[in-house]
Order: sequence, then structure tokens, then C-alpha cells
Amino acid sequence: MLSDIEIASAAKMLPIDQIAQSLGVLPEELEPYGRYKAKLAESIYKRLADRENGKLILVTAINPTPAGEGKTTTTVGLGEAMPRIGKKAIIALREPSLGPVFGVKGGAAGGGYSQVVPMEDINLHFTGDMHAITAANNLLCALIDNHIQQGNVLGIDPRRILFKRCLDMNDRALRHTIIGLGGKANGTPREDGFQITVASEVMAILCLAADLPDLKKRLGDILVAYTYAGDPVYCRDLKAEGSMTALLKDAIKPNLIQTLENTPALMHGGPFANIAHGCNSVRATKLALKLADYCITEAGFGSDLGAEKFMDIKCRMAGLAPSAVVLVATIRALKYNGGVAKADLSQENVEALKKGLPNLEKHIENMKKFGVPVVVAINRFGTDTDAEIAVLSEAMEKNGVAFSLCEHFAKGGEGAMDLAEKVVAACEEPSDFHPIYELDRPVEEKIETICREIYGAAGVEYSAAAKKAIKDITALGKGGLPICMAKTQYSLSDNQKLLSRPEGFTIHVGEVRLSAGAGFIVVQTGDIMTMPGLPKVPAANQIDVDEDGQILGLF
Repeated sequence: MLSDIEIASAAKMLPIDQIAQSLGVLPEELEPYGRYKAKLAESIYKRLADRENGKLILVTAINPTPAGEGKTTTTVGLGEAMPRIGKKAIIALREPSLGPVFGVKGGAAGGGYSQVVPMEDINLHFTGDMHAITAANNLLCALIDNHIQQGNVLGIDPRRILFKRCLDMNDRALRHTIIGLGGKANGTPREDGFQITVASEVMAILCLAADLPDLKKRLGDILVAYTYAGDPVYCRDLKAEGSMTALLKDAIKPNLIQTLENTPALMHGGPFANIAHGCNSVRATKLALKLADYCITEAGFGSDLGAEKFMDIKCRMAGLAPSAVVLVATIRALKYNGGVAKADLSQENVEALKKGLPNLEKHIENMKKFGVPVVVAINRFGTDTDAEIAVLSEAMEKNGVAFSLCEHFAKGGEGAMDLAEKVVAACEEPSDFHPIYELDRPVEEKIETICREIYGAAGVEYSAAAKKAIKDITALGKGGLPICMAKTQYSLSDNQKLLSRPEGFTIHVGEVRLSAGAGFIVVQTGDIMTMPGLPKVPAANQIDVDEDGQILGLF
């Protein structure tokens, strides 16, 4: 089979104005970035404000494994299948980060014959949104240090500056830095550090903002530091929100692209789910609901991370209610959860599958807690045996969920038509969507509800610093915000080595911080970091450009 980039390069893309026309987008609402991608103007929101919303479908997954699950690929495949069964659909995705593109996974635009295109553009600079977010973030950092340099009228304590610089690249050397060295002219020496752009509060704000005025207000609400007297200092105190908004005025507009089969897709925003809230922008999702009968979106990593945050943060803030959840898994990944080494996953192993099934069953249980119908999508591999499929089928019947064996990676939309039929049917089932905790509960109670109900933890331990931070956040009157958990994606616990469905474990909360502009409280667990590092052999080593300018190695 051809590589992903070879398949994408051979795709027959339609000019982006034709994709826009298929959605009823007017010419004046389209802002092209070349032939195959465009932004949608603010005027489209006003024109479609009174149009009835379509059905919202969330695609999530089990905990990721080296075997692969294919959540984005399934999202795209389902979107390609919908027109084949006579349904008008649009996809709403996150933008890839350069960190994983050059780090672990390479390209992040789906796979096989279920990809969004232009794949090379999407995985690299795209329409510049990531760069704009990085610039806006670092402008605020520059203004903080300049304020201190120019007399520090606000009395900012350099030891209590909370806001970090960012970079859209995995660079562990920047996690902890010292700035301002070299004498008085170079600023005040202090400890600092970088986050990856997709973990920044500015990214979260862009993804949760309702419109440009809301974006500016949220930026102004960023808690940046404390004074020597212990008083909070916000971005608005530095008068930075206006200039930051200027840098983001185009980035807030969703990006229109297409799949290999020309299904429309909106790709906008890209926070990681293990260290941020893991969902594409509210603006893109809400617009997609106006443009088609079905909006298919995804949330990052497993349901314990992205889907929980989609339900408890994004849907709550934006007034959204999903009609169905698609939960993605593979038999290979379940066998890995059952203790099989990656090299041996192609061999039949029914017992290992049975041992790994509790991971899938826990994710089904989690999604049902939100009151939404669940459909399980199994990405089928040629090595899956009849005996393994029979065990899986029996387990899904016991759990009371529909499931579909999918082949969209190899066949595109044709391979996901059964899934599409079952998802459409699920959307017609009764739904009682609700978050799993109330906002007015104490911060610790909300954290413990997530840990107990979603992760299956027996208890939660807090560091002294975390306890103090919760006390400070509550004193600021911000204790009523939702919780954004930062946790390893590889396990239901905060220990990535605990596979399948661990029990009796404790979640360790090391750090708690307020993202007042985004409107949530970030809770860091285990050894999770907001600036990832590169692996021993980065994907960057395989990426190249030939003499004709064709990018190679993005897979």
C-alpha cells in the first residue's frame, strides 16, 4: 500500500471555492489561502445565526497504544461515508502541532484513504494560526518583562510570574530557563520556562472564544503574576489584550479544507488533550453545525482525557449537546492492553484480547455516564481473526452498544458505511446529555469526581503546592470553574505503565494553576509536562524535500 503522503499527493482535490459552494458558503464569505484552503469570514456567522443546528457526533478512543487506534482516520472515514448513505456531513478537526509532526508521529491528518488535504500544508505552516498564537503569547511575556524593566509600577514580583513563553516544537531544553542575564540593559534576571504552543492558555482561549470581543475579554482575564503585596495581576493590567487580539484577528477564523473524497472539513485550533482541553474551536464546531446535517468532530487521546473535557468544558461553555459518541479501538490495541508485545500483535491471541477488553469497556462506561448513545468503531486489520472478532462481538453485545468493523483506512468512505448507518441510527436514540459534576462544588470534589468516575481511581493525593494553589484560586473567587486535567494519555491512571483497567490506584496531583482567561483550572498529575521532548529517533529525521520541492517522509 502507498504511504499516506503518496496517497495524499495523488488526491484529486477540488478548488476550495467548490467545496465552499457545496456548503452554501457565499463568495464574499471565503478568504482563500491558495487553491485548496481558506478561512471563513465573520459575516457567515451573522447570516447563519438563525439556521437550525445539525447533529453533533463526537469521535473518541480507548487509551492510545503503540499498536495505533486511528481516531482521526475514523473521524475522516466516517465523514467520507456519510455522503455515500445520502447524508450531508462536515468534519471539525484540530490543527496538528509541529511538536508531534517532527517528534513522534509525523503527519497528523488521518491516514490511508481517510485523510484531510492538502496534507503537507496542514502538517506544516497551514494558514499560520499556530504562529499567530505563539506570537500573541510571547508578546504578553515581552510586555511583562518590559514592565518590570521600565519601573514596575504594578509591583510585579518576578518570583511569582505565572505566564510562560511558548514554542510550537518539542524542546525539553526550554522547560526551565533563566532570562535577563547580561546586565541591566537586558532586563531583570529571573526563572522562566516554555510550554509547547498547544498547551498555552492563549490556544485554549482561541478555541473557547465565542467571537472577537469575547477573545479580547478572555485574553484580558489571563492571570499573569502576583505583586509583592500578594495581589493578582491580569493581562488587562498591562494593557496587552488589544495588541494580542490584533495578532489573532485572522487566526480566530476557522479554516476550510477537504478530505480525499472531497467531504468538507473545518480545521481550527489544536490543544493537546493530555496537557490542555483537547478540542477544536467552539467557533468551528458551531459553524459546522449550521453548515450540515451532521457535524463529526473529535477530542484528543482517549475518552478519559479529550472526551471528558469535551463534555465537561467545551459543551458546557458553548451550550452544545452531542447526539452520539463514536469510540474507536483496534483488536491489536486491546491485545496490547492484555500484555502482548508490539512485535507479536499480528498473532491470534484470544486470551490477551479478553484481558485487554476491560479498557474498552471502561471507556464505554465512561461515555454512557454523560447520557449519550455510544457506537464502537473497530479499525479492522488483516491480522484480526474470526475468533477474536467473535469475542469482541460478544463483549459489545453484553455492554449494550452497537459496533462496526471498519475498513476506511484501506477503502475510504466505502469502508465506513456500516459505521455511518449505525451512527445515524444512534443520533435518533433518546439522549440525556449532562456533565458529570456541578460547577458549584469545591475544587477538590470536582477533581476527585473525575478521578473516581472517569479514571476509576481509589483516591487522590495533593502536593502541598497544589493544596495552596487551590486555596488561592478559591480566594480569588474562581473555584467555580471546570477542571482541565493534565494526565498521561497511555493509562487510565497517572502511571503510563498500568494498562487495561487498573484498580486501587491513587492519582497524584502535583500542580494546580488557574487559566482564568480560558475559564478553567488546570490540574497536573503524575509526571506530565507541558513541554514535551523529542524521542531518540525523531520523525524529523525522516522528513525531507526533493529537488522539485515535494515533501517526503510525512506519513
